[in-house]
Amino acid sequence: MAIRQAKPITPGLRGASYDSFSDITSTTPERQLLVIRKKHSGRNNQGKITVRHRGGGSKRYIRLVDFKRDKFDIPGRVKAIEYDPNRGARLALVYYLDGEKRYIIAPLGLKVGDEVLSSKKLIDIKTGNALPLEYIPAGVPVHNVELRPGFGGKLARAAGNVLYVMGVDKRYAQLKMPSGEIRLVDKNCLCTIGQVSNPELARINLGKAGRTRHLGIRPTVRGTAMNPNDHPHGGGEGNQPIGLKYPKTPWGKHALGVRTRNPKAANNALIIRRRQKKH
Repeated sequence: MAIRQAKPITPGLRGASYDSFSDITSTTPERQLLVIRKKHSGRNNQGKITVRHRGGGSKRYIRLVDFKRDKFDIPGRVKAIEYDPNRGARLALVYYLDGEKRYIIAPLGLKVGDEVLSSKKLIDIKTGNALPLEYIPAGVPVHNVELRPGFGGKLARAAGNVLYVMGVDKRYAQLKMPSGEIRLVDKNCLCTIGQVSNPELARINLGKAGRTRHLGIRPTVRGTAMNPNDHPHGGGEGNQPIGLKYPKTPWGKHALGVRTRNPKAANNALIIRRRQKKH
């Protein structure tokens, strides 16, 4: 992927950048792997907004992505590298030897015509292949890692993400997360070799509010600009500081940098080294 800089012919385009889509080989998705994406605008089954700042946005289809990689010992060939509007990473359309077609998250460097394979046994340590963590040598980059065997990949699925295998012991493999955290994962969990594609996504500058609306993100109003009955930070004449012991959410709970992880979480024992604290 390459970044295309916009010409500054308007204030909104000054500084804006775009994806060049130079790595895309097909613009027509596989129809049998599409489902309609319904819009909920952050509302639950009672119609109450549970996630704020959601709504609008361009219409999309959901691509059915194979996160489980459970097509074992059947080789597949990459037919196309495609764009997915629902994620930053690219998708690879794989044609398997038995005639089935599936989407997988495309690793960085995977090309049309490459062969990929998934197995529970030791196979070639090659980009795009999926196998259990127990067979991965130390220092090899992986992505789409399961947390429980057979439940599908949960870790490192976003654009440019990568985990590193630090070692494998009797039951667990040690993984280094992008945050610097090192944790234990069952060595029977599947993972895919390589880094997730499209690592330059973070360099794209949206440039103007309209592009944010196209993504389905509605405006965010500062609490200090509200009235006291709408937000704890609201009220006062002119610009006022927060004026409280700590920043609060609209519902009075701690905000801005507060850790939300449950200290009693059962898998705390699997975390060897915590991620670095923000200063």
